[in-house]
Parts: sequence; C-alpha cells; structure tokens
Amino acid sequence: MNNVVLIGRLTRDPEVRYTSETQMAVARFSVAIDRPVRAGGEKQADFPNVVVFGKQAENCERFLRKGRLVGIQGRIQTGKYTNKDGATVYTTEVVANNVEFLDWGDRNERSDRPAQQQASSPQKDDMGIPEGFQAIEDEDIPF
Repeated sequence: MNNVVLIGRLTRDPEVRYTSETQMAVARFSVAIDRPVRAGGEKQADFPNVVVFGKQAENCERFLRKGRLVGIQGRIQTGKYTNKDGATVYTTEVVANNVEFLDWGDRNERSDRPAQQQASSPQKDDMGIPEGFQAIEDEDIPF
C-alpha cells in the first residue's frame, strides 16, 4: 500500500509547466509539515516536494500561494538521475491525487480571476459574499 495524507503550508508558490506532447499542466511545490514535539523540545518540520497533474495543477497555480494551508492525498514516488557532474541524485516526492485548499488567506483579498470572470459573477459584494447572505466569523460557528 502506498498512500500519503499530509496537511501543511506551502513554502513557495506553485511552479507550473506543461508537458510537450499532451500539454498537460504539471505543478510543483513543497509544504512545511510540523512534527509532533515533546514538551520542551525543539520544533522540527519536514518539507516534502509535491507534484500535481492536469486540471488540479492549474487550480493550484491559480489559487495557492506561499503560506496557504493545504491537505494533500497521494502516493510517495522515488526516482534517480545522473546530474551534469556525473553523480547519481536520488529523489523522493509526493504525487498528489487530491489537493484540498484549507486556507484562502485574507478574506478581503481579491481572487486572481480575470476581470471579465469577476464581472460575470452573480451579484457579489467586495468580500465575495453572494447577495442575500451575511458574513460570519469563525468564532460564531458552533462546531
């Protein structure tokens, strides 16, 4: 069984490239994941590299930024290659099947959608709240 579930914050903005043959999007980024610490112990973290493909990769590029909290479900993949100096380099990365956006940053932040898409959105105020709905704070949610 090869199944990985991670929750962490992006250490950098996603970098997206497209494959030459199929023009499929490939997003790469890394996440910081805190390790459990004993009382009085020093904080430690892991920084796995993550790879995402297709439409989900495009969404990562569009909506994720450094510092955003994400949940990732996928698998571990290892590989190796020979660098230009002739040394063998071993790699380990998480190939994501699913990326959940757990943090949207500042609620007042505008999305990166083009102006025409924002204009075509159904009657929303400056915070992105549909007409007829009221904004509530996290503290007001009973669960």
